Amino acid sequence: MAQWIRVCATDDIDQEDVMRFDHAGRTFAVYRNPDDKYYCTDDLCTHEAVHLADGFVMDYAIECPKHQSEFDYRTGEATRMLPCKNLKTYPARVEGEAVWIEI
Repeated sequence: MAQWIRVCATDDIDQEDVMRFDHAGRTFAVYRNPDDKYYCTDDLCTHEAVHLADGFVMDYAIECPKHQSEFDYRTGEATRMLPCKNLKTYPARVEGEAVWIEI
């Protein structure tokens, strides 16, 4: 059964940046886009399980810090290969000054 989990305050993530969030033995990447919308994906690259939150965010993409694989964090789609598998995404929302994800 899915549940909403509070991740952080809205100002804990800069625009066009990402933050790692660990919960219940899983790791997530939470993004803030240039339009102040928040998104969430699995944090591990589908190519070699490197933490994407250590990567580079620009526009609507996250670049893996190891092999420069790239994903659209809004959809999870792999947009630059090496990965052959898309990222799993999770709903994110803002309530007041807090960012929440549904897992």
